[in-house]
Amino acid sequence: MRRAARGWMIALAVLVAALLMCGFGERHRVIASGSARTKDSVPIVFTAAPRYEPLAAIERGEERFPEGAELRVMRGGETEPLAPVFFASADASVSFDAKTVLFAGKRNRGEAWQVWEMNLASRAVRRVTAAKEDAIRPMYLPGGRLVYAQRAAEGFAIEAASLDGTDRLELTHLHGNALPVDVLEDGRILFESSFPLGTSGQPELYLVYSDGSGVESYRCDHGAGRWGGRQLRSGTNAGDVVFTHGRSLARFSSPLAAETAIHVPAAEYAGPIAEETGGDWLVAARRRSDARMALVWVRAGAAALTTVVSDERNDLVEPATIAPRATPNRHPSGLHEWTTANLLALDVRVSRDGALGKTPARVRVEAQGEDGRAVEMGVAPIESDGSFFVKTPGDRPIRFALLDGSGAVVRAERGWFWARGGEQRICVGCHAGPERAPENRVPQVLLRTTTPEDLTGGRSQFAQGGH
Repeated sequence: MRRAARGWMIALAVLVAALLMCGFGERHRVIASGSARTKDSVPIVFTAAPRYEPLAAIERGEERFPEGAELRVMRGGETEPLAPVFFASADASVSFDAKTVLFAGKRNRGEAWQVWEMNLASRAVRRVTAAKEDAIRPMYLPGGRLVYAQRAAEGFAIEAASLDGTDRLELTHLHGNALPVDVLEDGRILFESSFPLGTSGQPELYLVYSDGSGVESYRCDHGAGRWGGRQLRSGTNAGDVVFTHGRSLARFSSPLAAETAIHVPAAEYAGPIAEETGGDWLVAARRRSDARMALVWVRAGAAALTTVVSDERNDLVEPATIAPRATPNRHPSGLHEWTTANLLALDVRVSRDGALGKTPARVRVEAQGEDGRAVEMGVAPIESDGSFFVKTPGDRPIRFALLDGSGAVVRAERGWFWARGGEQRICVGCHAGPERAPENRVPQVLLRTTTPEDLTGGRSQFAQGGH
């Protein structure tokens, strides 16, 4: 009897151990915080991935989720998959009325990422894009449109389209990668790319209008790589853009020309924040390099992070609240039906890079060829007040170089930018910064002529001795 009893005890212990192991196997998927604040907070949607490389697409045009990903939704402390029929899903963007969500998804293994839209009430999904290559990072635009990143031969390019996938418009024109990260209240698109733009440099934040015009750096105090930007919609700092350097958080504030540090606990942060009405931010972070990314509450000046949800087998990233928000302004495009652009510089001597060593006499425009090399498009005169007025190719990477009277380079751009066909744009100076206001005077080049020097590929009038 003792042997039999001992045998039953051993069998029972094995059964209990098996049950515990099965329960743990399910529990690993979500360990939610038990705090009342978590249960009372608005629902959130986030991405769970066995492996997350946040800068892979920007730096190398590669997969951010090389081992797959799954969107999950969390309500009242309980978590479930958002799109369980999909092989992979990520990049959730909640609509302004919080009734639908855009996301990047793969129905089956081996397919390219495409943009889908889900009705949150019925969970019905419909496909938005149908390209052969990856389409990722979708976001809602006002006026029934969206913006997303589409893989192309030169890298990820940002496109806008109607919500039915038609009326596509390429917004970025680079040999490199660009991904949208937020749509600001004024209607501009905040996006990530490299610095200098169009090179293989470190990540930086830029702005562009929804018709692809007006591209510029958000700020010109370039230093450590910046990425994962998100604009605050409420509180005393509404309108600021919060972003990460990876090991810290910082912000852009409208009155300031440089970024401002945010005092938060030491951690590794990944990607944009999700804002809570109480003033806290939900963000992906980990305290140790060998740990998984968890979703945590963080508040500026707080001494510690509060874990909301973690998963011992997955990084939890890309949080978004499922709550209504104000619709951004709709940008009315002012582009003309041209293939070229007109660019006016008010004073090239004005620059954040310091005083010029020599007086610039001419400006040279270079365009990027299909092989990525610079092609000279022509030169134009610079007036004594530092102004010039030129016509350049539209929808093509270009850059400027300032030359002295002998043709030697005084200062040259290292990166590239573009002007849309039909765009007319005025710059204050040479890398002057978006916070710099122009002088209240008519530039000398316009007193001489209102016709731009043609630098679209042929020999300019000035180069031929006509000026």
